[in-house]
Amino acid sequence: MIKFYQYSNCTTCKKAAKFLKDYGVSFEPIDIVQHTPTKGEFKEILKGTDIEIDKLFNTRGAKYRELGLKEKLKSLSDDEKLDLLSSNGMLIKRPLAVSGDKVTVGFKEEEYKQTWL
Repeated sequence: MIKFYQYSNCTTCKKAAKFLKDYGVSFEPIDIVQHTPTKGEFKEILKGTDIEIDKLFNTRGAKYRELGLKEKLKSLSDDEKLDLLSSNGMLIKRPLAVSGDKVTVGFKEEEYKQTWL
């Protein structure tokens, strides 16, 4: 079962969820703000994949800009980055879909086809 972290007002999340439904892929929708992944969960996600930690940040989000992370991220340790990500769901690029060692960040139809179908 895919854990599908989403934000209800996010159009990209809606497109990704529709894609999964249209192809009959079962997933568990999780509100990324109400149930932000913990630091431990992020460590597990990163451990099984080749995703760079910086790719998990929603660089277009208001919270990212508000905290000035464009410049700050370069000087933070991975541990500090995980603390930030787990502290606020709005900092996470979404949707974040996770199942075992498979992870997708954001929604690209071709990537979803290769990963989830």
